[in-house]
Formats: sequence, C-alpha cells, structure tokens
Amino acid sequence: MAVRRHRVRTLFAGVLAAFALSTMAAAPAAAGSPPTVDPADAAAGWLARQLVDGERFEVVFDGVAYPDQGLTVDAVFAFAAAKVAGANAGKAMTWLARPEILTGYIGDGTEAYAGATAKLALAVQVRGGDPAAFGGVDLIGRLRGLQAPSGRFSDRSAFGDYSNAFTQSFALLTLDRTPAGAPATGATYLAGARCADGGFPLSFDQPTCVSDVDATALVVQALLAVGRPDAAAAAVTWLSSVQSGDGSFTDSAGVPNANSTGLAAQALRVAGRPVAWLKARGFLLSLQVRCAGPAAQRGGIAYSPAGFDPSTAVRATAQAVPGLTGAGLATLTAAGSRPAAPVLACP
Repeated sequence: MAVRRHRVRTLFAGVLAAFALSTMAAAPAAAGSPPTVDPADAAAGWLARQLVDGERFEVVFDGVAYPDQGLTVDAVFAFAAAKVAGANAGKAMTWLARPEILTGYIGDGTEAYAGATAKLALAVQVRGGDPAAFGGVDLIGRLRGLQAPSGRFSDRSAFGDYSNAFTQSFALLTLDRTPAGAPATGATYLAGARCADGGFPLSFDQPTCVSDVDATALVVQALLAVGRPDAAAAAVTWLSSVQSGDGSFTDSAGVPNANSTGLAAQALRVAGRPVAWLKARGFLLSLQVRCAGPAAQRGGIAYSPAGFDPSTAVRATAQAVPGLTGAGLATLTAAGSRPAAPVLACP
C-alpha cells in the first residue's frame, strides 16, 4: 500500500539514510555540460548527475527501491539556488506530479501529510507553477485545511501526527507566497515553540525543550518571511552561539556536517549575519571534492570531514548548495536558470 510505505519510510527515515545505497552508479557528465569554477554550480551539477533517469532520487531498503520525493524536492531547491540544471528540475517536477508519486508523498486525501504538502507546494512556486493545480491537486487548499484551531499544521493520518517545526515553517513559507498570505495564528504558534535558550526544537510539546540547529535554521527563515523579526532574533543569536570555530554546525550526535551547516548558513545569510555565513560557507567548501578527487565525485559535498560517502553525499550536497549561495527559501526562484548541469573545470 503506497500510503503505508510512505509512512514507514517517514518513520524510519534516519535508519534508511544510514543504510541507503544508490540505485545506480554516478552518471557521467553529458557531452556539452559546461565547465565551471563556481563551487555551487559544480555541486548542483554533480547532484543532477546522481538523479535516477535524470528525474528522481530513490532509497533502497531490503533490496526494494522506494521513491524519495523529499530528497528530490531538496534537489529542485538546490538547482534553483545555483541557477543551473533547470532541465533536470523540470523533469523532477513532472515526475513528482505523477499520481502514484504525488499521493505517495502528500497522501491520498484521506491520508494527508502537512509537511510534504507544504514542501512540495513551495517547490512548485519556486519553479513558477501553480500549487493550487499541481498534478490535479490543490496543494494550497489542502494545506490550509490541515491547520488546527491552535494554528498548528498537522497530519491527518491513521499512522499518527508527525508534524513538527519543519512542517510549520514550510507551511508559513509557502502560504506567505499566496495572495491570502500566511495565517497569523500559524506564525504565533511557531514563535511560541521557542526554547528558553532562544533556539527551536524539532518536535513540539516535548517535556524538555531542546533546541535543534536544523529546525531553528528553517524557523528563522519562516519567521522572517512572515514579518516576525523580533521572534526570529533570539533564534539567530542562538544559531550564532553554537557555530564552531571552523564555521560548522553539528547534528544531535555532535558531528559537524554539511546538512546542518548548509541549513544554518542559509538562515544566517537571510538574517543579515554575513560573517557567520561566510564562515559556514568556508566549512562547506572544505567538504567539496575538488580536482584532486575522483572524477565521478568532483563537485559533490561530503556529509562530514570523515570523507566522501556516496550514501550520504547526495543529501549533503542538496542541502549544502543553498547554504553556499545564501539564497533564502522565501524568495527562491528558478527564473533565469540555465538548463545544463555544469561540471567542475579541471586541468
């Protein structure tokens, strides 16, 4: 059952990420792929060449390949941030609009997942499409219908409610782009989830509020987008306070990594902290495979300083590219993107 597979994959996303293997070898650079010395362009170009059939990402578990719509959307954001690989982004959106792929991600209507709906709607907006008519579904209407009286955007699912700070942030970022705007109650709910130290937790309503770098970074972008700079200020200060001397940010296990640093870098740039952003960008650049590395890896970004691992590099690169460019989600657009996927220029 597609819905059940989606919820199982969501529940065990961390486990799957640890054991996921790519379903294909890295695709060679296509003839005519333009060379580039720009690190963000090179990273996005490498990412495009990892797409299955040039259109999607998959995750393999127990020998079965499942569509990874969320990672595919992350790639669409990365391509827009770097203004390259527009042809791949277009193919990805066509794939995402397929009925079985669409319902497997956002739910079939009876099942409805707020975070996935908001994130996909934002990708449609970034690509210049109409999220009220994507794949025959009104993503905006469905998203607004998932807001509770408290202001929280929640899943409607037999498998439980897994909405969190990412859900709420994506909902606000998406709805802020619509003529009616984002609901004030949604922004108030999100602002009220702040921890005592100024950061934001990933999960709401926990006995102990523990600030999370990734969640805080996205919350900062959402609150600034909806005109709540005062609510975002303490979170920006908290992000700056947990940045390491080398510019990196760590995950919950204390590992400095490209994913957390990419998200934090994006937020810091949007929040007007250029020095902190440049430090974070420097760390991301230190993880990029350059001309001394294997040709198939050049341009890709490793998850951590431990080295390049193909099973984690795709997601790391997808989330690092917007951090490299500093392009915020509130204003991100694919307009003006070049169609090709560049390759790192090497002697």
